Amino acid sequence: MAAKLAFFPPDPPSYGMAEEEGTGRLRMTVVEKENVDVLKLKTKRGTEIVAVYVKNPEAKLTLLYSHGNAADIGQMYDLFSELSLHLRVNLLGYDYSGYGQSTGKPTEDNTYADIEAAYKCLQDTYGLKEEDIILYGQSVGSGPTLDLASRLSRLRAVVLHSPILSGLRVMYPVKRTYWFDIYKNVDKIPLVQCPVLVIHGTADDVVDCSHGKQLWELCKDKYEPLWVKGGNHCDLELYPEYMKHLKKFILAVEKSVHLSASCMDHMDNP
Repeated sequence: MAAKLAFFPPDPPSYGMAEEEGTGRLRMTVVEKENVDVLKLKTKRGTEIVAVYVKNPEAKLTLLYSHGNAADIGQMYDLFSELSLHLRVNLLGYDYSGYGQSTGKPTEDNTYADIEAAYKCLQDTYGLKEEDIILYGQSVGSGPTLDLASRLSRLRAVVLHSPILSGLRVMYPVKRTYWFDIYKNVDKIPLVQCPVLVIHGTADDVVDCSHGKQLWELCKDKYEPLWVKGGNHCDLELYPEYMKHLKKFILAVEKSVHLSASCMDHMDNP
């Protein structure tokens, strides 16, 4: 029951796919920019997912973005471009199985395989290390984000945008975790080793702000959260403090990288 209520892929998808004659390069109907790669990725569960990689030549870090339950990457593309530009990051956004032009059906286990395929692409295709990557999970996307983050020890950072404690807790105020629940974020977030930024609207009528606040309390490495006053579930990007706070977080994370690198150099060369 919880799984059926969690996924609402846009129907029809917001974009189409085409292959360029001669080069074989993939194109999305909503994307015509040269700094964007369109990819098809095979998952370990046998589905093929579509992803876009937005490149910024000034980027030091890369966001791996897991979107919410009622969108696909065609609808998210403008935001991806804005985030890449203003945060000076590369960004890989992907569609879950059964979303957009990705094959298969959306299930909890499939989304875990989906994000693993996207993460593997960043390593194998773009040569990124674990510490170069920030995982970003919006709403239901907080599920695959925290599942992967809980298993990576050198991940740079995590951003949780209107996250859920678990699928069942969105519908019912349960106090314990049941075996049939999905996206048990409340149990996984204490395992995350890196800095975590939580962003949530105080007027969210889909996922109450208490979800974000409880997850933040359970973080090992808390970063100053952003509670967007009056913000709802799908409009936080419209508030100026959203981009401002994200930029502050990215700069802080970048600075911590340089500090640790310089410390290592000093240790190697006393």
